[in-house]
Amino acid sequence: MKKLLLSLLILIGALSSGAQVPSVSNLFILGGELSNSAATSVEDIDEVMPRMAAIGLNTVLVPAYWDLIEPTEGTYDFTLIDRVIDRARENRLKVVFLWFGAWKNSMSCYAPLWFKQDTKKYPRAMTAAGKPLEIASCFSENVFDADCRVFTRLMEHIAQKDRGTGTVIMAQIENEIGMLEDARDHSPLAEKAYDKNIPATLRTALKKDGKAVAAGKATWREAFGNDPYGEECFMAWHYACYVERLAQVARRIYNVPLYVNAAMNSRGRKPGEYPSAGPLAHLATIWKCGAPSIDMLSPDIYDTGFKSWASQYAFKGNPLFIPETRCCENSGARALFTFGEYGAVGFSPFAIDQYDDPSNITNAYALLRQMHNYISNNANKSLSAQRSTLNHWGLLFDQEDKERIIEDGNHVLTCRHNFTLPWDPRATDGTTWPEGGAYILKIAPMEYLIAGQGIVVEFKTKSEKEQEVKRQLGEDGFVEGNTQGGNNNAPAVQTQRFRGKRLGIGYVDQVSIGDDGAMKFLRRDNGDQDHQGRHARIGVGEWKILHVKLYEY
Repeated sequence: MKKLLLSLLILIGALSSGAQVPSVSNLFILGGELSNSAATSVEDIDEVMPRMAAIGLNTVLVPAYWDLIEPTEGTYDFTLIDRVIDRARENRLKVVFLWFGAWKNSMSCYAPLWFKQDTKKYPRAMTAAGKPLEIASCFSENVFDADCRVFTRLMEHIAQKDRGTGTVIMAQIENEIGMLEDARDHSPLAEKAYDKNIPATLRTALKKDGKAVAAGKATWREAFGNDPYGEECFMAWHYACYVERLAQVARRIYNVPLYVNAAMNSRGRKPGEYPSAGPLAHLATIWKCGAPSIDMLSPDIYDTGFKSWASQYAFKGNPLFIPETRCCENSGARALFTFGEYGAVGFSPFAIDQYDDPSNITNAYALLRQMHNYISNNANKSLSAQRSTLNHWGLLFDQEDKERIIEDGNHVLTCRHNFTLPWDPRATDGTTWPEGGAYILKIAPMEYLIAGQGIVVEFKTKSEKEQEVKRQLGEDGFVEGNTQGGNNNAPAVQTQRFRGKRLGIGYVDQVSIGDDGAMKFLRRDNGDQDHQGRHARIGVGEWKILHVKLYEY
């Protein structure tokens, strides 16, 4: 009763003080996640926060460590939490706290020692062979009670500390939940649960999703037996239900957006070889049913195929947020793609505090801020509505995936990596192509903004595109000729009469966009810079916003 009263008082205090509790639809996170040990001392926090602001972040993702908050059972220390919030405010940063509670990357490594040592009270998950794992069992009420108790105190403290300021804008519950070594927990408590009936609510949700459980198969064991993918569904349901109970606590105390993150099921691995049963795309129906209070299932992307992984999480009812991704020379291009293609909630490279040269992230975030300024000030709609209704696209190219055709009404945009043009020697000298990325926004019937680097865009009408004759260009920008003499390599020519209209480039201007959303002219790209009106382009390593004005003729 006392805890409930304290929570209500904190909530009432926050509301009466005019706190602006964020919603998912209004989040715009130019983020970076700190490495796991970067916030374990006040000295480290003091050093890292100004650096994050200097990089150009507006939000820092910071672990909240169970073992340091509750080193002795029932005794709490929020020194590090307070320091993070204070230093974030001083540096005009927002904070997303990551609850490293019962699980972090599947393991219970951030549980305090008193919890780890008492395996009778706080039992471990087990393999089918009975091997205990460094993974607390989610089927134990004692495990949940201990985790929930400290998480409740954490959220109450954040609510009291952050009341009226809104520095803390979101929370992650646990970290990369999942079973390793086996697809599911085989501890005695888990075995009892496996012999229980599959919940009716889950059966209904799976049926709606076209994944109905066979009729007559009442229990998990009857339905799935030893099938690892069925066992994964069982674990996903129970992990989701566990998280939902924590999410409900957070909602009652400090109603910020909530998400869970997933380690990907990549490289042909089977459940248990990857963290089985986490909030993965193929388990989204189960997670959404079991944890409806969670706003987002979010992917941690480290493997190749960034676009493919991102697309799996950009589905209806699940705004895209990339809380972790490899921090590298291509991070900036990937951020531009993520916001441009999906109107994402946010993007956050991992261990950004340890990356030697984050300049590509700084440059990309500077462009994204400007695009955000334009959208926020030039459309009489909420940000969430803009994300879904404005015509916008993201580009991301590399040496293998180097072209995309975008159809926008009667306009066809042929977008390519800038190294597809022949006059940059890096295109053909064996250099590994850095990824090119861009955010394209249509701002008027004949106008586009293109923010990015390493891309080239041609504009044609549909009929013009249909009649296009392919010609190979030489390094001088003209059609490649036959250096051996004769006309065997003569370019193809159009033999039928041209029909319809063409799109021309009126101008391509480099611009900047102020806080008020107004465009400021910087310089005009013409002549060699737009290939005499043939395209708009931004070279590799050049971070620009182009304002393109078209006309028909």
